[in-house]
Amino acid sequence: MTKISTRKSVQLLMVAAAFLLIFTAGAANLFAGGASEDGTSSSRLNMGGGWVTGAYYPIAGSMSRVVHLHLDGVSLTVESSGASAVNSNLIKSGDLDMAIVQNDVGSYAYNGRNAWDGDPVTNMRGLFSLYPEPVQLIAREDSGISNPGDLEGKRVALGPLGSGAEVNALQILEAAGLTEDDLAAAERLDAGEAADFLRDGRIDAAFFTVAIGGAVIADLAVSQDIIIVPISGEFADRLMEIEDFYASVTIPGDTYSGVPEAETVGVVSIVVAREDLSEDIVYDFMSTIFENINIVQSAHSSAKWITLESALDGMSVPLHPGAERFFAENGM
Repeated sequence: MTKISTRKSVQLLMVAAAFLLIFTAGAANLFAGGASEDGTSSSRLNMGGGWVTGAYYPIAGSMSRVVHLHLDGVSLTVESSGASAVNSNLIKSGDLDMAIVQNDVGSYAYNGRNAWDGDPVTNMRGLFSLYPEPVQLIAREDSGISNPGDLEGKRVALGPLGSGAEVNALQILEAAGLTEDDLAAAERLDAGEAADFLRDGRIDAAFFTVAIGGAVIADLAVSQDIIIVPISGEFADRLMEIEDFYASVTIPGDTYSGVPEAETVGVVSIVVAREDLSEDIVYDFMSTIFENINIVQSAHSSAKWITLESALDGMSVPLHPGAERFFAENGM
């Protein structure tokens, strides 16, 4: 048997160690983002949408498609999540790079108010606004509910736990001089479940903070006689005294089959990101999105409201440096 000298063995070990180091570095680049095959840098980002049945998820998905088609070296994965409050917390923890949230919830999170009292999401930064989101209080036509004060003693879905809809619902109850203890039942249901409960008669009313024409309400209206309970007059005035995010919104008649026009209040959905996300990546992302905004606008009926001209409407948190640069270059 041929013997290998000690010196030769050491040399072989050093070569093996070098190959292992190269392989480990390459694997790290492969799984954490590094150099692509053409030598350009790559970044892998993720974005929190909302419930699959809502508007956030398909709109976020359209942004992922735009990035895939038109932004070299960047990939964007969209994750279904529990919407605004959950997305804010995932930005704080660093588990999300970007997210869609309501402007009211984003402000609470950033400023450490309400659920974030003493624990603000200080690393949240704004990118751009999407579209207005009216609070749509939907009731069965036979429920006897004609204004928010009539919710007393009723069975009501307040939205998913930790969602923007839940925050809106509790504030509207407050404006009506009620708490959830005044309800016969307070359910925490996602939009699809709330629609099913209304259809089956298991609840009398439900809060939906969704874009005008939201599919979940449109589908419900086809199979069940419903009304949009007006949130106007004294109720809207009291609500706007509680928070200044809200604005009056008119939902046109027959937006939903057989449902007449109604006045309500609304907030605005916004895209946010982690503060430590690269300025260049954010700038390139926003430039690419607005250069291909037609793709995003085709993703959902509510997305038609997304324009460069309204991209700062309702922005409630400080802008990311990449967003500031983008808007400055566009004279905004």
